[in-house]
Amino acid sequence: MAVDRTARGGRGSDAAGGRFAAVGTPTRVRGGLEKVTGRATYAADLTLPNMLRGRLIVSPYAHARILGIDASEAEQLAGVTVLTAAHFPTMERVPTSRSQALLAQGHVVFPGQPVALVLAPDEAVAQDAAALVRVEYEPLVPLLDPLEAMRPDAPPVWPEGTSGQRDEAGAHGGDASGAGGASSETARNVGTTVRYRRGDPARGFADGDVCVEREYRSPMVHQGYLEPRAAVAACDPLTGDVTVWTATQGQFFVRSEVARALRMPERRVRVVPMTVGGAFGGKFALLEPLVAAAAVLLRRPVSLVLTRVEEFQTATPAPPAIFRVKMAARKDGRLTALEARVTFDSGAFRGSPVVLACLALGAPYRIPHLDIEGCEVLTHKAPAGSYRAPGATPAVFAVESQIDDLAAALEIDPVEFRLRNLIGDGDAMHDGAPWPPLGLRTCLERLRDHPAWRDRRREPNRGTGIAVTPWRGGLEPAAALCRVDEDGTVNVIVGSVDITGAHTSLALIAAETFGVPAEMVQIQEADTAYAPYAGLSAGSKTTYTMGLAVQQAAVDARAQCLRIAAETLEVGVEDLVLSDGWVSVRGVPGTRTSVAEIAKLTMQYNGRYAPIFGRGVVAARERAAAAAAHLAEVRVDPETGSVTVERYVAVHDVGCAINPPAVRGQVHGGVAQGIGWALHEAMVYDDQGTLQTATLMDYALPRAWSVPPIEVQLVEVPLAHGVYGARVVGEPPVVPGAGAIANAIRDAVGVRLTSLPMTPGQVRAAWSASVQHDASHPRP
Repeated sequence: MAVDRTARGGRGSDAAGGRFAAVGTPTRVRGGLEKVTGRATYAADLTLPNMLRGRLIVSPYAHARILGIDASEAEQLAGVTVLTAAHFPTMERVPTSRSQALLAQGHVVFPGQPVALVLAPDEAVAQDAAALVRVEYEPLVPLLDPLEAMRPDAPPVWPEGTSGQRDEAGAHGGDASGAGGASSETARNVGTTVRYRRGDPARGFADGDVCVEREYRSPMVHQGYLEPRAAVAACDPLTGDVTVWTATQGQFFVRSEVARALRMPERRVRVVPMTVGGAFGGKFALLEPLVAAAAVLLRRPVSLVLTRVEEFQTATPAPPAIFRVKMAARKDGRLTALEARVTFDSGAFRGSPVVLACLALGAPYRIPHLDIEGCEVLTHKAPAGSYRAPGATPAVFAVESQIDDLAAALEIDPVEFRLRNLIGDGDAMHDGAPWPPLGLRTCLERLRDHPAWRDRRREPNRGTGIAVTPWRGGLEPAAALCRVDEDGTVNVIVGSVDITGAHTSLALIAAETFGVPAEMVQIQEADTAYAPYAGLSAGSKTTYTMGLAVQQAAVDARAQCLRIAAETLEVGVEDLVLSDGWVSVRGVPGTRTSVAEIAKLTMQYNGRYAPIFGRGVVAARERAAAAAAHLAEVRVDPETGSVTVERYVAVHDVGCAINPPAVRGQVHGGVAQGIGWALHEAMVYDDQGTLQTATLMDYALPRAWSVPPIEVQLVEVPLAHGVYGARVVGEPPVVPGAGAIANAIRDAVGVRLTSLPMTPGQVRAAWSASVQHDASHPRP
């Protein structure tokens, strides 16, 4: 049953029409006031006694030998220490991940790679000292083109060879396990390969009446978070144990990476998550092992905060990719075959989202015959990282462009063409796993009936485009604890990091489950020394997996509370009702006691009742898949190539909107980022590997004027195994944007753009070429 939450206020309702007391109630995001008033504490704000401030020395070259590092002049400044790889003899000689590559050893493999760490008592002295460090390089020819780098005779990016990296694809719903290996010969710079095959593609293409084959390209894109990466570490002078304060999406992941770098047990590493000023998949672990190693070496606290330029040079952006896609369909509008070859430029380390991208290619559609092959290739560029829905935005851009062109060739309405081919409940994903019931068809039908599509304008240079996506979401075990205090406060202890208001949703889940007002619930974000385990706050899974753990912990604590109440009220547990913080006897409303009064009985001398302490542990195996259908209306000036997005409609199946304003906020933010992918953003390197877009003056993020009014419609097809029916929300909003805008541009001026971002120069060039072609090939 689909429930429309387009403009509903007040309390929530379940799919059966019942009433929720807390879930679905519009609620202000906790912690938001501290952020907007500047009172939140970030890692860069932290100051410890005797702390050293750090500055990185990074390579200006994409590939070079390090012939020498002269820090003598810098170390003449008071209190300055300069650390190089030689100071960390236990560092991995051939690092298997970016976070384990503390400082370059002997050679550099990407521009911006840290070569030395300058430490001083204050930031100004560290900056002055950094300018005095002299590094002598022997520049080498860089490998910058992934197609060249994957040739069997190409020189290796890492001459010593590399082993596999711990990447985060699994956190987002994709990993290479169970995927068939690619058939192409594996060259020395080729990392992860993946292949999905179904049916007989040759037969599928033979059965098709129309076929579209194109190559699509997407650039390197930065996550665009406001807060640069920052970390602080301190070493206990007696025990040698390390504490790290950091802006991260996963404190337990950071603990593992720091322990591995320092060759010490995880029990000796404590990670304290700080307020995160934006992440979007880009903040897992990066600086923390280096900062911790420096703190241990010098036995002093160390702080390192990247500059904006270092952010662009040194961090882990979304990698560039090439998609070669061929699709066919019959005259009756049925897709018959898909063939794709996907290449990701993962930079100097493995860890691209090639698996996720291949899973996303054609995912919304029933395609009987398909062959999708992907690989990642090492080059001398910044190492790849995750970005909200990793790999999916360019993959959907490619396939949704193909779908529109197939519909045009068959003279079928693009919405109708999609509806004929949409997946249904239980259809297999590319890796064989079944899709759970989801509202993809409902979303697309809602878009079909929307005035923006039904009554779309038929004017020159104005166009409307659509794109759709299902999203499977990630899985990871989670645990939560629930304690009831003397005043009746329900304290929920979690180890997840609150990135976008997820903990507000967890509070609503706990309140609904336990039976108290939401203001009586506190979510305590503990650090790794005290928190139950939680996975990465990534993969759109925090509300789903942590929500299930919180719900289970609240159920456990509630049961304990009711058992005590039953004994004190001298009735059976089955005769009790717990609501709004009160336990009353069913049918006898005057006979009741409060949760606070019950809790007091568990916290007194000679008390006969044990404290109320609930436990929730989950390892969900069923995914909380969601769906989205987007529409973009654009106006194109063919003379200048400028594209203005004038209207945007986003329809999302969220299962159940635990906190509707937060859900809409997620959609708004994702749409804005999708516009950035479509029209503005690209990290550009020159032919020597020097980054040309290393500041916000050069890197074109969407501005307020380029983001149109966004209409969000929430469809709720409850997920049976989701907490209160909720599905994933975080990643799907960014995915369809580039495809919808590309199709709108095609509708407006008749040109198909195949590279992101679709800049004015590209639009103008494509339109001019189209005009010249029409002039030289007049219709009969």
